[in-house]
Amino acid sequence: MGNRRAVQAEATRSEVVAAARELFLARGYVRTSLGAVAEQAGVAVQTIYNAVGNKAALLAAVLDEATAGPGAPRSAAEFMQERAGASGGGIPGLSTLLADWIADVNVRSTEIQTLIQQTAAVYPEVAALERERCARRRAGFVQAASVARTRGGLAGGASDEQVAAAIWSLGHPLVFSSLVVDGDWSADAYRQWLAQSLRSVLS
Repeated sequence: MGNRRAVQAEATRSEVVAAARELFLARGYVRTSLGAVAEQAGVAVQTIYNAVGNKAALLAAVLDEATAGPGAPRSAAEFMQERAGASGGGIPGLSTLLADWIADVNVRSTEIQTLIQQTAAVYPEVAALERERCARRRAGFVQAASVARTRGGLAGGASDEQVAAAIWSLGHPLVFSSLVVDGDWSADAYRQWLAQSLRSVLS
């Protein structure tokens, strides 16, 4: 019975998050009410609070789902550790892995990231969400730098934190948006550039 309830609760949460994503992208954060999300998902407003939380928490859940992609959410470090043994080529191989991970995240989340950046300028709760996610990404990249160091990288003397800052800057959603969404780069061109840039950073 407990497992069945857990499965049902997760299914309800997924439906709520999917409905919220559709409405946030169609109407924007301001014009999307919890009532509208509840109606779209076929649940009560209280169910949204129980399953996810308030409106800002719902936006965070939409972002988390977009960045996670298929399967459970993973950080950059978790992905690298998971795939490091299967990748050849040392630091070049790790750089390609990390570039693929960052590029895939940016492709999946670019619409919701743009919405968050625009909304953060007006709403403090969304600005707080953006700051928290930036801090989380940087922390994950510190761990990613540590993975590279254990495989013979970071020979230039930079600290894990300095390398993490460089990875974070190169892979920032605004850079992706400027080059691919607003610019004339293809996603493949961005991915190749990112892999080459990360190789320089991690070597």
